[in-house]
Amino acid sequence: MTQDNFSISPQLTHLDHQGEAQMVDVSAKVPTVREAVAVAIVRMQPETFAAIQAGNIAKGDVLGTARIAGIMAAKQTSNLIPLCHPLPLHKIKVEITPDSNLPGYQIYGTVKTKAETGVEMEALTAVSVAALTLYDMAKGLEKSIQIESIHLVSKTGGKSGDYSPPVV
Repeated sequence: MTQDNFSISPQLTHLDHQGEAQMVDVSAKVPTVREAVAVAIVRMQPETFAAIQAGNIAKGDVLGTARIAGIMAAKQTSNLIPLCHPLPLHKIKVEITPDSNLPGYQIYGTVKTKAETGVEMEALTAVSVAALTLYDMAKGLEKSIQIESIHLVSKTGGKSGDYSPPVV
């Protein structure tokens, strides 16, 4: 496909001028402190929520296992997503908060680095895998658990500056 019949947005840095995927060259960038926070919502039946809260799951510590899985996943992001840079991660925190109004859990992942590129994908990967692990640990009680609303909550640092979603 030639450039004549292919229009490419200048914001899509993972595409070269022929529209082919490429890993972005960040070697000229100065390392700066960057942090990203992502969230995932896991919704389930009240009985499943109560069993997890009471620790009555045959597979063991559901929330502890999901937390560790999220941390491990953040560290593997560049192996999972083809064009992500491997980054030195200085902080990974996965918080799983019970929410009886769902009923279910809100999973927050915070990832921090000092590098040439951001950690949004690492934060999103952390909450995604933590949510999947929670599902895996509890699927024996309920197959209809829903993983919802995985998104970036905020990011700081880098050339594009700080980000937080607009209030709706």
